[in-house]
Amino acid sequence: MNPKLPINDMLLPELIDFFKELGQPKFRAAQVFQWIARGAADFSEMTNLPAALRETLQSSLTVEGRPLLDLPRVLRMQKSKTDGTRKYLMGLWDGQAVESVFMKYSYGNTACISSQVGCRMACSFCASGIDGKVRDLTAGEMLGQILAMERESGEPISHVVIMGTGEPMDNYENVSRFLQLVHDPAGKNMSWRNITISTCGVIPGIRKLGKDFPQVNLAISLHASNDARRSALMPVNKSYPMKDLLAACKAHGDQTGRRVTFEYTLIAGVNDRPEDAAELASRLRGMLCHVNLIPLNKVEEKEFRGTSRQQAEAFRALLEQKNIPATVRRELGSDIDAACGQLRRRVKA
Repeated sequence: MNPKLPINDMLLPELIDFFKELGQPKFRAAQVFQWIARGAADFSEMTNLPAALRETLQSSLTVEGRPLLDLPRVLRMQKSKTDGTRKYLMGLWDGQAVESVFMKYSYGNTACISSQVGCRMACSFCASGIDGKVRDLTAGEMLGQILAMERESGEPISHVVIMGTGEPMDNYENVSRFLQLVHDPAGKNMSWRNITISTCGVIPGIRKLGKDFPQVNLAISLHASNDARRSALMPVNKSYPMKDLLAACKAHGDQTGRRVTFEYTLIAGVNDRPEDAAELASRLRGMLCHVNLIPLNKVEEKEFRGTSRQQAEAFRALLEQKNIPATVRRELGSDIDAACGQLRRRVKA
């Protein structure tokens, strides 16, 4: 018995078909699906399955030689002493590793998960893409990051942002499958509106998301107020320039009725001047949107430094004077390796 996918990658109808091939009733698939959603890392934990079935499943591999139940494992965890944020390094079946973050908010716990090992977008201020993209993550590996964090922390996670390492729209097929897995009422049953996907501006993916998952939140890593500066910071802008990107975002908002969040990392002396705020406001005028201002976390391999909190608040005030809703993101995990990609690179080094 060598299925093509580990069962934590399977949607429930696929899992039902798999158990039929084993000569098992449909309800066994539902039981296993529920156990996976609860974070079971081993078939021996699935105590309402017959012992013989557990043994069969435990000894089975996929076509790639992976375990049939193949969840990421925690290699390292850093916990902030100031706000309880936890940053994880998750080990994968092939020896690769990705980062995930557990964050506490008043409305519930949020997981920030990765969608790829590495990233090929090569944004100039980001640690995630320094070594390029290694591979895509599967849907089960994305879900597994949430499950591993819940298991380690002992706390439930009610919200997820795909905002860690990687470009989700560059791995759309697996991200789409993950969204179906995490939302399935028979499993994690996470509300569409508690899920956010962040993209650096891959327009075809934005269009697909609006059509396939209109209730899922969209965030855009914008980080500049004009094409020249954005292209210098983010090479993707050369393929999808701001005019086209903002038009796609406006169409997304009109189609879904959901506001678009623009992530804007404030880099001292680069994009944080009053004239940058004025230009950004003029570009976003009339759009259903919100700007999330993020003072840059220092990355050792990069020369950039973050804007001060005081200057970030001044930038926010200038946007709001122009009727653009904006907030400065609460600093989380400031005493640990906060920027995406830093923990993975530190361990590799």
